[in-house]
Amino acid sequence: MIRFLSADVPFDLKNKRGSGKWVKSVIESHGKKMSDINVVFCSDGYLLNMNKHFLKHNYYTDIITFDYCEGLLISGELYISIDTVRINASEYGQPFLRELYRVIIHGVLHLLGYDDATEMQTAKIHEEEDAALAFAGDLLIDTANE
Repeated sequence: MIRFLSADVPFDLKNKRGSGKWVKSVIESHGKKMSDINVVFCSDGYLLNMNKHFLKHNYYTDIITFDYCEGLLISGELYISIDTVRINASEYGQPFLRELYRVIIHGVLHLLGYDDATEMQTAKIHEEEDAALAFAGDLLIDTANE
């Protein structure tokens, strides 16, 4: 089961059911099964504090992923800064929701075992993000007003 939650920002993802089905289908396309995933939307400050506390990093980021996977069961928590997603969407010339879905699936791909520590790994995870976004279809049709 996937849950979309808000920590300290008033953000409510539209089409939670469709988004959850999309994430589940991406996981299943990798031969795994979705267990419990919490996607928590928060502010830059909230995520910075988590980054400092849990990872000992003193910088802003768009997502922190906590992996609780066991075997073929994909489980974890994704903490996503709505502030940074908005900034990145503007910087990359992307609609906000498209960038948000990219970040969500980026975290899911980490749960599936993808990493982005090297240039080659980063290229591969971006390729997987693009494939998942192309598969998302209707979720991304009306993103211009977000």
